[in-house]
Amino acid sequence: MDKNILAIIPARGGSKRIPQKNLKLLKGKPLIAHTIEECKKSKYIDKIVVSTEDLEIARISELYGAEVPVLRPNELAADEILGIDPIIHMIKWIEDNENYKADYVICLQCTSPFRSAKHIDEAVKKLLESGHDSIVSISECQENPHWMKKMENGIMKDFMENSRFYSRSQELPKIYKLNGAIYMAKTEVILENRNWYTENTIPYVMEKIHSLDIDEPMDFKFAEFLMGSDFEF
Repeated sequence: MDKNILAIIPARGGSKRIPQKNLKLLKGKPLIAHTIEECKKSKYIDKIVVSTEDLEIARISELYGAEVPVLRPNELAADEILGIDPIIHMIKWIEDNENYKADYVICLQCTSPFRSAKHIDEAVKKLLESGHDSIVSISECQENPHWMKKMENGIMKDFMENSRFYSRSQELPKIYKLNGAIYMAKTEVILENRNWYTENTIPYVMEKIHSLDIDEPMDFKFAEFLMGSDFEF
């Protein structure tokens, strides 16, 4: 499994719900530092770069051991930009300017501070051994759509067909959701499809506690509570 694996950590400066979210201190360290430090522990990743347009994020990223070979163009830091676009920009820039061609690219978002090096390496190993196009992390949904409802003309209806056949929670089929912690694919797949997903994408299942995604202030408060507790991770 001697492959060049490039880790890209996307971290724009213009977060709206939590201003300067990626630099906000979590247990005494900037949020982005948690991802960089776990990434550095990986036994598979050989190059770690941060994609950002923000000079302070770039400075902090380099302080914690990541590379920031180029600043992201401002047009790729806008709200409406697809998440894959800054990834492709960084891949191409490194290929053109550093003569480095990765066999695989793994995207690790700063908003998953409980994703560890163990999770990263398990996902990498699973994809490399499988030979599939890509792997994406998921976690089991706590709210099953078979018990969800919708409103039609003021009347409550089942959201999913055949929901009434499930009278006990034990009978419900397991449903999973993307948790945003790990995206990894063959470089050629990303460049050709401009997407992490193909018909040949496999899952990496993570526990709920490791899948916390910091999107709103309440999520950050919960992360602070967990890191300050004696909860076993």
